[in-house]
Amino acid sequence: MPIAALAAAAALLLGSCSGGGEPVASGFQGHKQEKPAPPTISVAPAEGAKRVRPDKRVVVAASGGRLEKVVVRAGGKVVNGRLDASGTRWRSTERLRPGTTYTVEAQATGDGGPTQLTSRFTTLKPQNELAVIDVTPAIKGEILGVGAPIIVTFNRPVEDKAAVERALEVEAEKPVPGAWRWVSDRQVIYRTARFWPAHQKVRFTARIAGVRSGPGTWGVRNVSHTLRIGAAWISTVNVKTHTMVVRKDGKVMRTMPISAGKATTREYTTTSGIHLTMERGNPVVMISPGRKPGDPGYYREVVNHAVRISSSGEYVHAAPWSIHAQGRANVSHGCINAHPRDAKWFYDNFHRGDVVKIVGTDRPLEWNNGWGFWQLSFKEWKKGSALAT
Repeated sequence: MPIAALAAAAALLLGSCSGGGEPVASGFQGHKQEKPAPPTISVAPAEGAKRVRPDKRVVVAASGGRLEKVVVRAGGKVVNGRLDASGTRWRSTERLRPGTTYTVEAQATGDGGPTQLTSRFTTLKPQNELAVIDVTPAIKGEILGVGAPIIVTFNRPVEDKAAVERALEVEAEKPVPGAWRWVSDRQVIYRTARFWPAHQKVRFTARIAGVRSGPGTWGVRNVSHTLRIGAAWISTVNVKTHTMVVRKDGKVMRTMPISAGKATTREYTTTSGIHLTMERGNPVVMISPGRKPGDPGYYREVVNHAVRISSSGEYVHAAPWSIHAQGRANVSHGCINAHPRDAKWFYDNFHRGDVVKIVGTDRPLEWNNGWGFWQLSFKEWKKGSALAT
Protein backbone atom coordinates (compact mmCIF):
# COMPACT_ATOMS: atom_id res chain seq x y z
CA MET A 1 0.00 0.00 0.00
CA PRO A 2 1.37 3.45 -0.72
CA ILE A 3 2.65 5.38 2.31
CA ALA A 4 0.06 8.12 1.84
CA ALA A 5 -2.78 5.61 2.09
CA LEU A 6 -1.35 4.06 5.27
CA ALA A 7 -1.12 7.49 6.90
CA ALA A 8 -4.71 8.27 6.02
CA ALA A 9 -5.94 4.96 7.51
CA ALA A 10 -4.02 5.52 10.74
CA ALA A 11 -5.49 8.97 11.11
CA LEU A 12 -9.02 7.61 10.68
CA LEU A 13 -8.45 4.90 13.31
CA LEU A 14 -7.18 7.36 15.92
CA GLY A 15 -10.08 9.66 15.31
CA SER A 16 -12.62 6.90 15.93
CA CYS A 17 -11.08 6.03 19.36
CA SER A 18 -11.16 9.60 20.76
CA GLY A 19 -14.88 9.50 21.62
CA GLY A 20 -15.74 12.68 19.84
CA GLY A 21 -12.48 14.09 18.70
CA GLU A 22 -11.53 15.99 21.97
CA PRO A 23 -8.12 15.14 23.46
CA VAL A 24 -8.07 13.45 26.92
CA ALA A 25 -6.31 15.49 29.60
CA SER A 26 -3.38 13.86 31.30
CA GLY A 27 -3.51 13.25 35.10
CA PHE A 28 -6.55 13.46 37.67
CA GLN A 29 -8.62 16.58 38.24
CA GLY A 30 -10.66 16.37 41.62
CA HIS A 31 -13.28 18.68 43.33
CA LYS A 32 -12.20 22.25 44.22
CA GLN A 33 -11.82 22.80 48.08
CA GLU A 34 -12.88 26.15 49.67
CA LYS A 35 -10.89 27.66 52.60
CA PRO A 36 -12.87 27.77 55.92
CA ALA A 37 -14.23 31.16 56.90
CA PRO A 38 -12.57 32.89 59.87
CA PRO A 39 -14.56 32.97 63.15
CA THR A 40 -16.99 35.79 63.87
CA ILE A 41 -17.12 37.75 67.13
CA SER A 42 -20.20 39.41 68.61
CA VAL A 43 -20.28 41.86 71.52
CA ALA A 44 -23.11 43.05 73.71
CA PRO A 45 -23.70 45.91 74.42
CA ALA A 46 -23.42 46.67 70.72
CA GLU A 47 -20.84 48.91 69.11
CA GLY A 48 -21.64 52.56 69.73
CA ALA A 49 -24.43 51.88 72.24
CA LYS A 50 -25.29 54.83 74.48
CA ARG A 51 -26.95 55.01 77.91
CA VAL A 52 -26.21 51.37 78.73
CA ARG A 53 -27.44 50.40 82.21
CA PRO A 54 -24.48 49.82 84.55
CA ASP A 55 -26.01 46.60 85.85
CA LYS A 56 -25.80 45.01 82.39
CA ARG A 57 -23.03 42.49 81.78
CA VAL A 58 -20.61 42.60 78.85
CA VAL A 59 -20.89 39.43 76.76
CA VAL A 60 -18.40 38.49 74.03
CA ALA A 61 -19.11 35.39 71.90
CA ALA A 62 -17.22 33.64 69.09
CA SER A 63 -18.79 31.54 66.31
CA GLY A 64 -16.65 29.23 64.19
CA GLY A 65 -13.71 29.37 66.57
CA ARG A 66 -12.55 29.98 70.16
CA LEU A 67 -11.88 33.20 71.99
CA GLU A 68 -8.18 33.69 72.64
CA LYS A 69 -8.29 37.15 74.20
CA VAL A 70 -10.92 39.45 75.69
CA VAL A 71 -10.00 42.73 77.38
CA VAL A 72 -12.62 45.25 78.47
CA ARG A 73 -11.31 48.58 79.71
CA ALA A 74 -12.58 51.86 81.08
CA GLY A 75 -9.59 54.17 81.10
CA GLY A 76 -6.82 52.22 82.81
CA LYS A 77 -9.16 49.87 84.67
CA VAL A 78 -9.72 46.36 83.35
CA VAL A 79 -13.13 44.77 83.87
CA ASN A 80 -13.06 41.29 85.39
CA GLY A 81 -14.76 38.48 83.49
CA ARG A 82 -14.93 34.73 82.99
CA LEU A 83 -14.59 32.51 79.90
CA ASP A 84 -16.88 29.49 79.71
CA ALA A 85 -15.66 25.90 79.37
CA SER A 86 -16.16 25.87 75.58
CA GLY A 87 -13.93 28.91 75.14
CA THR A 88 -16.58 30.59 73.00
CA ARG A 89 -18.32 32.92 75.48
CA TRP A 90 -16.88 35.53 77.88
CA ARG A 91 -19.03 37.36 80.44
CA SER A 92 -18.09 40.20 82.78
CA THR A 93 -18.39 39.46 86.49
CA GLU A 94 -18.73 42.99 87.86
CA ARG A 95 -21.05 45.92 87.40
CA LEU A 96 -20.12 48.79 85.12
CA ARG A 97 -19.55 52.36 86.19
CA PRO A 98 -22.13 55.00 85.24
CA GLY A 99 -21.23 57.70 82.72
CA THR A 100 -18.21 55.78 81.42
CA THR A 101 -16.97 54.75 77.96
CA TYR A 102 -15.81 51.14 77.67
CA THR A 103 -13.56 49.60 75.02
CA VAL A 104 -13.80 45.90 74.18
CA GLU A 105 -10.87 44.17 72.47
CA ALA A 106 -11.41 40.55 71.43
CA GLN A 107 -9.50 37.97 69.40
CA ALA A 108 -10.65 34.55 68.23
CA THR A 109 -8.95 31.76 66.24
CA GLY A 110 -10.36 28.94 64.15
CA ASP A 111 -9.62 26.78 61.11
CA GLY A 112 -10.11 29.82 58.94
CA GLY A 113 -7.53 31.88 60.79
CA PRO A 114 -7.70 34.63 63.43
CA THR A 115 -10.27 37.39 63.84
CA GLN A 116 -9.93 40.60 65.83
CA LEU A 117 -12.60 43.07 66.90
CA THR A 118 -12.67 46.38 68.79
CA SER A 119 -15.95 47.80 70.05
CA ARG A 120 -17.00 50.72 72.24
CA PHE A 121 -20.09 51.64 74.24
CA THR A 122 -21.03 54.16 76.94
CA THR A 123 -23.00 53.68 80.12
CA LEU A 124 -25.72 56.08 81.15
CA LYS A 125 -25.04 59.13 83.26
CA PRO A 126 -27.28 58.94 86.35
CA GLN A 127 -29.75 61.65 87.22
CA ASN A 128 -28.66 61.22 90.85
CA GLU A 129 -25.40 59.83 92.21
CA LEU A 130 -25.21 57.60 95.27
CA ALA A 131 -21.92 57.75 97.17
CA VAL A 132 -20.50 56.75 100.55
CA ILE A 133 -19.58 59.95 102.38
CA ASP A 134 -18.41 58.44 105.67
CA VAL A 135 -17.24 55.18 107.18
CA THR A 136 -16.82 55.15 110.98
CA PRO A 137 -14.56 54.09 112.62
CA ALA A 138 -12.02 54.09 109.80
CA ILE A 139 -9.18 56.49 110.57
CA LYS A 140 -6.03 55.29 108.85
CA GLY A 141 -3.83 53.36 111.26
CA GLU A 142 -6.44 53.37 114.04
CA ILE A 143 -6.64 50.34 116.33
CA LEU A 144 -10.19 49.44 117.32
CA GLY A 145 -11.85 47.61 120.17
CA VAL A 146 -13.54 44.23 119.80
CA GLY A 147 -17.01 45.77 119.98
CA ALA A 148 -16.46 48.20 117.11
CA PRO A 149 -19.30 48.61 114.62
CA ILE A 150 -18.98 49.66 110.97
CA ILE A 151 -21.16 52.71 110.37
CA VAL A 152 -21.73 53.65 106.71
CA THR A 153 -23.36 56.94 105.72
CA PHE A 154 -24.55 57.79 102.20
CA ASN A 155 -24.94 61.16 100.54
CA ARG A 156 -28.65 60.66 99.81
CA PRO A 157 -31.57 58.45 100.89
CA VAL A 158 -31.40 54.84 99.69
CA GLU A 159 -34.68 53.46 98.31
CA ASP A 160 -33.58 49.99 97.25
CA LYS A 161 -31.84 49.09 100.49
CA ALA A 162 -31.61 45.40 99.61
CA ALA A 163 -29.65 46.12 96.41
CA VAL A 164 -27.22 48.39 98.25
CA GLU A 165 -26.86 46.04 101.23
CA ARG A 166 -25.94 43.16 98.90
CA ALA A 167 -23.06 45.32 97.65
CA LEU A 168 -21.56 45.77 101.15
CA GLU A 169 -18.84 43.25 101.98
CA VAL A 170 -17.05 42.50 105.27
CA GLU A 171 -14.09 40.10 105.16
CA ALA A 172 -12.31 39.28 108.42
CA GLU A 173 -9.14 37.31 109.03
CA LYS A 174 -11.03 35.61 111.87
CA PRO A 175 -14.60 35.53 110.56
CA VAL A 176 -17.67 35.65 112.78
CA PRO A 177 -21.32 36.02 111.73
CA GLY A 178 -22.55 39.59 111.38
CA ALA A 179 -25.39 41.61 109.89
CA TRP A 180 -26.31 45.10 108.70
CA ARG A 181 -29.07 47.17 110.26
CA TRP A 182 -30.56 50.25 108.60
CA VAL A 183 -31.05 53.01 111.18
CA SER A 184 -32.19 55.59 108.60
CA ASP A 185 -32.57 55.93 104.84
CA ARG A 186 -28.99 57.21 104.69
CA GLN A 187 -27.18 55.12 107.29
CA VAL A 188 -26.57 51.41 107.83
CA ILE A 189 -24.54 49.76 110.62
CA TYR A 190 -22.74 46.42 110.74
CA ARG A 191 -22.48 44.47 113.97
CA THR A 192 -21.14 41.00 114.62
CA ALA A 193 -23.08 38.30 116.49
CA ARG A 194 -20.41 38.33 119.20
CA PHE A 195 -17.39 40.54 119.76
CA TRP A 196 -14.70 40.50 117.09
CA PRO A 197 -11.90 38.01 117.80
CA ALA A 198 -8.98 40.15 118.94
CA HIS A 199 -5.82 40.97 116.95
CA GLN A 200 -6.92 40.85 113.32
CA LYS A 201 -7.67 42.90 110.22
CA VAL A 202 -11.13 43.38 108.78
CA ARG A 203 -11.69 44.59 105.22
CA PHE A 204 -14.86 46.54 104.43
CA THR A 205 -15.79 47.21 100.80
CA ALA A 206 -18.83 49.03 99.44
CA ARG A 207 -19.12 47.78 95.85
CA ILE A 208 -21.89 50.22 94.99
CA ALA A 209 -20.60 51.42 91.61
CA GLY A 210 -23.31 50.48 89.12
CA VAL A 211 -25.90 49.62 91.80
CA ARG A 212 -29.34 51.10 91.18
CA SER A 213 -30.56 52.42 94.53
CA GLY A 214 -33.71 54.11 93.26
CA PRO A 215 -35.28 55.64 90.13
CA GLY A 216 -32.54 57.44 88.24
CA THR A 217 -30.07 56.89 91.11
CA TRP A 218 -26.92 54.79 90.73
CA GLY A 219 -23.83 54.17 92.82
CA VAL A 220 -20.83 55.87 91.25
CA ARG A 221 -17.73 54.57 93.03
CA ASN A 222 -16.57 51.74 95.27
CA VAL A 223 -15.06 52.40 98.70
CA SER A 224 -12.76 50.17 100.77
CA HIS A 225 -11.29 50.45 104.26
CA THR A 226 -9.17 48.13 106.37
CA LEU A 227 -10.03 48.06 110.07
CA ARG A 228 -7.51 46.86 112.65
CA ILE A 229 -9.00 45.09 115.65
CA GLY A 230 -6.62 45.19 118.60
CA ALA A 231 -6.69 43.57 122.03
CA ALA A 232 -9.91 42.75 123.82
CA TRP A 233 -10.19 45.64 126.29
CA ILE A 234 -13.32 44.91 128.36
CA SER A 235 -14.18 46.94 131.44
CA THR A 236 -16.85 46.03 133.98
CA VAL A 237 -18.38 48.72 136.16
CA ASN A 238 -20.40 47.65 139.19
CA VAL A 239 -22.38 50.64 140.38
CA LYS A 240 -23.33 48.95 143.67
CA THR A 241 -19.76 48.07 144.66
CA HIS A 242 -18.35 51.30 143.16
CA THR A 243 -15.59 49.52 141.20
CA MET A 244 -14.38 49.34 137.63
CA VAL A 245 -12.27 46.35 136.57
CA VAL A 246 -10.38 46.67 133.29
CA ARG A 247 -9.23 43.53 131.48
CA LYS A 248 -7.05 43.14 128.42
CA ASP A 249 -7.39 39.81 126.61
CA GLY A 250 -8.88 38.41 129.81
CA LYS A 251 -6.12 39.62 132.14
CA VAL A 252 -6.96 42.15 134.85
CA MET A 253 -4.97 45.31 134.12
CA ARG A 254 -6.47 47.69 136.68
CA THR A 255 -9.10 47.82 139.39
CA MET A 256 -10.39 51.35 139.92
CA PRO A 257 -12.62 52.78 142.65
CA ILE A 258 -15.33 54.87 140.99
CA SER A 259 -18.42 56.91 141.73
CA ALA A 260 -21.45 56.60 139.42
CA GLY A 261 -24.70 58.53 139.03
CA LYS A 262 -26.39 59.51 142.28
CA ALA A 263 -29.75 58.34 140.88
CA THR A 264 -31.84 61.06 142.54
CA THR A 265 -33.56 61.39 139.15
CA ARG A 266 -33.58 59.23 136.04
CA GLU A 267 -31.36 61.81 134.36
CA TYR A 268 -28.74 61.34 137.06
CA THR A 269 -28.90 57.53 136.90
CA THR A 270 -26.05 55.79 135.10
CA THR A 271 -27.32 53.51 132.34
CA SER A 272 -26.73 49.77 132.70
CA GLY A 273 -25.75 47.64 129.75
CA ILE A 274 -23.03 47.15 127.17
CA HIS A 275 -21.47 50.47 126.22
CA LEU A 276 -18.74 51.11 123.68
CA THR A 277 -16.11 53.81 123.96
CA MET A 278 -16.76 56.38 121.22
CA GLU A 279 -14.37 59.31 121.56
CA ARG A 280 -12.21 61.12 124.07
CA GLY A 281 -11.30 64.67 125.02
CA ASN A 282 -8.97 66.47 127.38
CA PRO A 283 -10.55 68.65 128.57
CA VAL A 284 -14.29 68.34 127.92
CA VAL A 285 -16.81 70.98 128.98
CA MET A 286 -19.94 69.34 130.44
CA ILE A 287 -23.12 71.40 130.69
CA SER A 288 -26.41 70.22 132.16
CA PRO A 289 -28.77 69.38 129.29
CA GLY A 290 -31.89 71.49 128.85
CA ARG A 291 -30.89 74.04 131.48
CA LYS A 292 -29.48 77.53 131.38
CA PRO A 293 -27.51 79.47 133.98
CA GLY A 294 -29.70 80.22 136.98
CA ASP A 295 -31.98 77.19 136.46
CA PRO A 296 -32.20 74.64 139.28
CA GLY A 297 -29.72 71.85 138.65
CA TYR A 298 -27.64 73.85 136.15
CA TYR A 299 -23.96 72.98 136.04
CA ARG A 300 -20.96 73.65 133.84
CA GLU A 301 -17.93 71.50 134.58
CA VAL A 302 -14.56 71.28 132.83
CA VAL A 303 -13.29 67.71 133.15
CA ASN A 304 -10.02 66.11 132.13
CA HIS A 305 -9.25 62.79 130.48
CA ALA A 306 -12.84 62.08 129.48
CA VAL A 307 -13.82 59.01 127.40
CA ARG A 308 -17.38 59.05 126.04
CA ILE A 309 -19.51 55.91 126.39
CA SER A 310 -22.96 57.18 125.31
CA SER A 311 -24.61 60.03 123.43
CA SER A 312 -26.63 61.04 126.50
CA GLY A 313 -23.54 62.50 128.15
CA GLU A 314 -21.95 59.58 129.99
CA TYR A 315 -18.16 59.52 130.23
CA VAL A 316 -15.44 57.84 132.21
CA HIS A 317 -13.48 60.87 133.40
CA ALA A 318 -11.24 62.36 136.05
CA ALA A 319 -13.11 63.78 139.04
CA PRO A 320 -10.74 65.12 141.71
CA TRP A 321 -13.75 66.67 143.51
CA SER A 322 -15.29 63.24 144.22
CA ILE A 323 -12.22 61.27 145.33
CA HIS A 324 -13.74 61.03 148.79
CA ALA A 325 -16.74 59.16 147.36
CA GLN A 326 -14.96 56.95 144.84
CA GLY A 327 -15.21 53.35 145.95
CA ARG A 328 -17.82 54.33 148.60
CA ALA A 329 -20.81 56.18 147.15
CA ASN A 330 -22.43 57.34 143.92
CA VAL A 331 -22.49 61.13 143.66
CA SER A 332 -22.13 62.00 139.96
CA HIS A 333 -24.66 63.29 137.41
CA GLY A 334 -24.47 59.92 135.62
CA CYS A 335 -20.83 59.70 134.54
CA ILE A 336 -18.23 57.31 135.91
CA ASN A 337 -16.00 59.43 138.15
CA ALA A 338 -12.45 58.16 138.63
CA HIS A 339 -9.29 59.27 140.38
CA PRO A 340 -7.27 61.54 138.03
CA ARG A 341 -4.48 58.97 137.96
CA ASP A 342 -6.86 56.15 136.95
CA ALA A 343 -8.78 58.32 134.49
CA LYS A 344 -5.57 59.28 132.69
CA TRP A 345 -4.49 55.65 132.46
CA PHE A 346 -7.87 54.68 131.00
CA TYR A 347 -7.74 57.64 128.61
CA ASP A 348 -4.24 56.71 127.43
CA ASN A 349 -5.27 53.09 126.74
CA PHE A 350 -8.52 54.02 124.99
CA HIS A 351 -9.57 52.63 121.59
CA ARG A 352 -12.86 53.35 119.86
CA GLY A 353 -15.03 50.27 120.19
CA ASP A 354 -13.66 49.06 123.54
CA VAL A 355 -16.34 47.48 125.73
CA VAL A 356 -17.61 48.97 129.01
CA LYS A 357 -20.23 46.80 130.76
CA ILE A 358 -22.15 48.60 133.49
CA VAL A 359 -24.32 46.73 136.00
CA GLY A 360 -26.30 47.69 139.06
CA THR A 361 -28.85 50.31 137.99
CA ASP A 362 -32.51 50.20 136.93
CA ARG A 363 -31.98 52.42 133.88
CA PRO A 364 -31.02 50.34 130.81
CA LEU A 365 -28.95 51.83 128.03
CA GLU A 366 -31.01 52.34 124.88
CA TRP A 367 -29.66 50.42 121.86
CA ASN A 368 -29.49 53.64 119.83
CA ASN A 369 -27.94 55.75 122.57
CA GLY A 370 -24.45 56.28 121.20
CA TRP A 371 -22.99 52.93 120.17
CA GLY A 372 -25.29 50.89 122.38
CA PHE A 373 -25.86 48.40 119.57
CA TRP A 374 -24.97 45.42 121.74
CA GLN A 375 -28.08 46.06 123.80
CA LEU A 376 -30.05 44.26 121.10
CA SER A 377 -29.80 40.51 120.74
CA PHE A 378 -28.33 39.48 117.43
CA LYS A 379 -31.74 38.06 116.45
CA GLU A 380 -33.32 41.48 117.01
CA TRP A 381 -30.42 43.26 115.35
CA LYS A 382 -30.86 41.27 112.14
CA LYS A 383 -34.46 42.40 111.84
CA GLY A 384 -33.15 45.76 110.71
CA SER A 385 -31.50 44.23 107.63
CA ALA A 386 -33.14 44.80 104.24
CA LEU A 387 -32.25 41.17 103.47
CA ALA A 388 -33.92 39.72 106.55
CA THR A 389 -36.31 36.86 105.82
